[in-house]
Amino acid sequence: MTQKRTKRQHRIKKRARVRAVLSGSASRPRLAVFRSAKYIYAQLIDDTTGKTLAAVSGEVMANKKGNKVIASGMVGKQLAEKALALGIKKIAFDRGGYKYHGRVKAVAEAARSSGLAF
Repeated sequence: MTQKRTKRQHRIKKRARVRAVLSGSASRPRLAVFRSAKYIYAQLIDDTTGKTLAAVSGEVMANKKGNKVIASGMVGKQLAEKALALGIKKIAFDRGGYKYHGRVKAVAEAARSSGLAF
């Protein structure tokens, strides 16, 4: 008899499948998204050296008015501004096993509209 998997276990399995294919480099870093119950986090990662190039947290936007989706859009926009300041225009988007919907989609669309290509 098999044991039923939790939502978290399913997300981790999906994340592993995506990470087996997707990798970031210095010229095209990986935009990794982590979504907690309260905040959203996004970072640009160079997987060849294992370094984080830029990171933005939704905690900074917590005092602003609006819901979590609006805060996620602001996170995407702020990360895109940091990336463009570093001279990065192309990225690989890693949704971290989450559905491309809601807050994760808001980060991606805000980053895209701010000038990042993926």
